[in-house]
Amino acid sequence: MPTLKALRDAHPRARIEILGYPHIAAVADKRFYADAVRSIEYAALSCFFARGGELPSHLRDYFGVFDLILSYLYDPDQIFENNLRQCSVQKILRGPARIDKNAHAAWQLAQPLQELGINVTDLAAKLFPSDEDREFARRFLENCEPPILALHPGSGSEKKNWPIENWIELAKTSLNAKASFRAIVFVSGEADEKEMARVRTSFEHEPQVRFAHQLPLPQLAAVLEQSTFIGHDSGISHLAAAAGARCLILFGPTDPKVWAPQNTNARVLFASHADLTQLGVAIVWNTINDWERERRATEL
Repeated sequence: MPTLKALRDAHPRARIEILGYPHIAAVADKRFYADAVRSIEYAALSCFFARGGELPSHLRDYFGVFDLILSYLYDPDQIFENNLRQCSVQKILRGPARIDKNAHAAWQLAQPLQELGINVTDLAAKLFPSDEDREFARRFLENCEPPILALHPGSGSEKKNWPIENWIELAKTSLNAKASFRAIVFVSGEADEKEMARVRTSFEHEPQVRFAHQLPLPQLAAVLEQSTFIGHDSGISHLAAAAGARCLILFGPTDPKVWAPQNTNARVLFASHADLTQLGVAIVWNTINDWERERRATEL
């Protein structure tokens, strides 16, 4: 997103399209960054990943109208790139398909723009929810009295996850200390079903607990925009930070210098010995509670 924002700022009148996974790229589609999103899984595109493939005329025409294509696809033999060149694409820039450990991911992803004379200095991702996204959030959070605490117990790897019993204890601590947060939203996806079954059982009779399960990302971002957020090193934590939520992100085996959001509204809590099982509930609760008190003090 910092890279896309820099492109948009440099060329405000340009038509920008994203070729990717629509359920992810939806956060940018007609929300400042992109004018359209096309699916990378479109069957006719498969020929672009084959050497000497017969390229459909409608895709030749489609790619040929772009002045610039910035590709982050893993294309070690440049098969996709060479097929694009057959479409009379004027300029192709290659971004890193993989992130190394030497610099922040957002900085690495932005480096190709230097060839265009664009220096990306702001690495904080930002989201721009639509009116429809915010209307969904309003309905979803109806009767939830703020302040609201959003919790995301999942990530892409179990090694990055705080134990689920700690999340349950943290939520119960929050509900008992009503002066801090008055409602809780648990965020989850398809991969979190097993752990979330325990969470739902623990809070099935608690009216101030909501479950944001597999929400479309733009709608989830609008919900998180209204919340204080705690999560792991995950895409959802980046989504929350980009939406403007106050974020406390729990890091263990991965490096926050590479993967933590660069937003000023995000803070990192790093587990000792990079082991999240060693991070106590009291430490997490006291950290987020103290931060919430700071916020209230500044608003007085």
